[in-house]
Amino acid sequence: MVPKTPSKKADAASSASKFSDTISATYSAYSKQVSGDRQLQLIDTFCAFLVAVGVIQFLFVCAAKDSFPLNAFLAGFSACVGQFVLLVSLRMQVVSSFTGITPQRAFGEFVLASLVLHFLCLHFVN
Repeated sequence: MVPKTPSKKADAASSASKFSDTISATYSAYSKQVSGDRQLQLIDTFCAFLVAVGVIQFLFVCAAKDSFPLNAFLAGFSACVGQFVLLVSLRMQVVSSFTGITPQRAFGEFVLASLVLHFLCLHFVN
């Protein structure tokens, strides 16, 4: 007798179920971490804004099909990516599970690094 192997449809339904379970668990853990913490909500909103601005800049350069404002695009896009990275590091340091550095020091380092990043991006444009 030949053993039954699961069909491709059953396997796909199983992996889709696992994927939806993973997404729901991730969202519930995220909402549990962010609920009531206005700082994390603000940081996450700013991160989403930076992603949107970076995508818009990239789509604009693709639609323009010209390399004339290449320095401006590279400076703007690198500012978006750099600011996103700095925000993610700030978010990692602000959560309560991170010990070893105070939130005030983390914010001060974030501000200083942001100033250096924007200074370099402005010099790249010129």
